[in-house]
Amino acid sequence: MSFKEIVVERSKVIDEIFIIKPSVSRDLRGSIFTSYLKSSYNQFIPCDIEYVHDKFAVSRNNVLRGLHGDNKTWKLITCVYGEIFQVVVDNRPESRTYLKWDSWVINDKNNIQVLVPPNFVNGYYILSENAVFYYKLAYSGEYHDVQKQVVLKWNDPRIGIKWPTDSPILQNRDK
Repeated sequence: MSFKEIVVERSKVIDEIFIIKPSVSRDLRGSIFTSYLKSSYNQFIPCDIEYVHDKFAVSRNNVLRGLHGDNKTWKLITCVYGEIFQVVVDNRPESRTYLKWDSWVINDKNNIQVLVPPNFVNGYYILSENAVFYYKLAYSGEYHDVQKQVVLKWNDPRIGIKWPTDSPILQNRDK
């Protein structure tokens, strides 16, 4: 299978957010797609930054993870199994879109990827019975783990996200 070009769109709400739709080949065996090709994807991030870190999160229905982010990490995110409601919020106080948000339903059928720049937060809610969330991280220097991340309350009234539920399963830092 040869790599076909990806389709890239900008968020309708926040110009700095890119939605990437990789080409997917499907046949009687299932499907296959390229989730990252440096020559195609690196055009969207600064040239001195490289993807250095991958993570997977496995969650069950009604779990909401986020809203988390930091000031240095680029995240290329998708759902490789199941279905999620993905949200990205602009957390740049000087921006005209500060605290504005956009959302997408991402699943293992549409294979949508969202590129989240630094100073944005993201969160997701599990719509299916189970889901596997995948993110590829690009940054320079040391990784900003939990202690250096920004956390916004999932139901902050200043933001007004319309989540699919009012009573998700949350970890303590997200409450």
